[in-house]
Amino acid sequence: MNKFPKNFLWGGATAAHQIEGAYLEDEKGLAVTDVITLKEGSKRRITENVEPGHIYPSHQAIDFYHTYPSDLKLFKEMGFKCLRVSISWARIYPQGDEKYPNEKGILFYKNLFQEMRKNEIEPVVTLNHNDMPLGLVKKMGGWRNRQCIELFVEFAKTCFNAYKELVVYWETFNEINNILIFDYEILPFMSAGIKFKEGENKEKVTYQALHYQFVASALSVIEGHKINPKYKIGNMAAFNHLYSKTCDPKDQLLTYNLNREHFVCFDVQARGQYPSYLLKEWERKGIQLDINQNDLEALKHGCVDFLGFSYYTTDVVDSNKNSIKQEQTNIVEKNANPYLEYTEWGWAIDPLGLRLALNMLYDRYQMPLMIVENGLGAIDRVIENKINDDYRIDYLKKHLIEVQKAIELDGVNCIGYLAWGPIDLVSASTGEMTKRYGFIYVDKENDGSGSGQRIKKKSFYWYKRVIETNGDSLFGNIDEIEPNSANTKV
Repeated sequence: MNKFPKNFLWGGATAAHQIEGAYLEDEKGLAVTDVITLKEGSKRRITENVEPGHIYPSHQAIDFYHTYPSDLKLFKEMGFKCLRVSISWARIYPQGDEKYPNEKGILFYKNLFQEMRKNEIEPVVTLNHNDMPLGLVKKMGGWRNRQCIELFVEFAKTCFNAYKELVVYWETFNEINNILIFDYEILPFMSAGIKFKEGENKEKVTYQALHYQFVASALSVIEGHKINPKYKIGNMAAFNHLYSKTCDPKDQLLTYNLNREHFVCFDVQARGQYPSYLLKEWERKGIQLDINQNDLEALKHGCVDFLGFSYYTTDVVDSNKNSIKQEQTNIVEKNANPYLEYTEWGWAIDPLGLRLALNMLYDRYQMPLMIVENGLGAIDRVIENKINDDYRIDYLKKHLIEVQKAIELDGVNCIGYLAWGPIDLVSASTGEMTKRYGFIYVDKENDGSGSGQRIKKKSFYWYKRVIETNGDSLFGNIDEIEPNSANTKV
């Protein structure tokens, strides 16, 4: 009863701008994340260009661009079946609109994927993970411009052709729905290069940009299947669902409606059409978008092969806080669930919520699911070159037990679990290194100082045991951690 599927994809997930560094090396162009600073005060800042006096975490990150051979050996030691990485669009097309790709960028990822294959690690490759070329923002306003569709599809085709012997699993856009969190300016900029203008309708702008991304994704799926029919091309959206504060029907209805917003991107990319509830919402709000018949045909024929999603937390909805003028953030309460514990960054720790998420998605779409991000950001302390991160082990263990229940008891077709940040990396939300997720500690601080030395945490050995027993160790059938294991420098 405890077994995960025989070919379950155990692994981890990363992003180019959070690990690679080498931000201008080998003719790479600036990406949007290269002009986003470390958190200054309460939030990160977007600058027009790289400016003195600021720390830009993506410039160094953890130097994976140069250390990937040794880092992959550590992932192999843990027994990884797969690793999610992303291709920096600005490494392949430095300004985004060149006629020919940057061969040095093509070669870097070819070498990376070949090295992964040597280590028997299946690549899961995201085409756009928050790093579109800054040149496209400056020239055409990012994804508010329809021209980005053609440019992205050309980028996708270049990658599909270059790596068709090395990659099977692809994802088009990372957390594509984050663009809709338009009150936090960093997310629309990271997701789509969007900078809002004074007085414009932010909701209309973000939905228009999202539509262009939907079309680009669908056309890329179509082209990818032409290039290699064996390709499995998925989407990727954040799925952190909501609970009602009470059983008051008003709370229930509001929660239902807000949760539907989490389904929008899955509906379009899995079903090939816009859901009726969203079309009605646009009608009520007078939102008219640039959508043509060719777009709708592309969406219809470019449905994804599997659904990838991230899951970190859940929140609570209170209808008593709702008014016409209030924003969603005022009715979705943080730290409001008395049944849950919270992380140092205020995220609810909700393992059962992951089982619910898996069931909600599988009931609705009946498509293979891949958990492509889940993990705990925490402050790790190094004591005598050891990191005893039992809190991370506890977090992951409880989540994985719920994944197993969803598979075995509920019949969900979940094909993989990729822990976010298998090695410490730059936090996307804050730019910090001290918000650590990894099984492997990286000696880097927020300001970029540090040796870059890798140290195996206690969770390294725990996850290794989970993988080699295909999950049996989660249930106490087998010792979770080898008796003589110790945290060691690499």
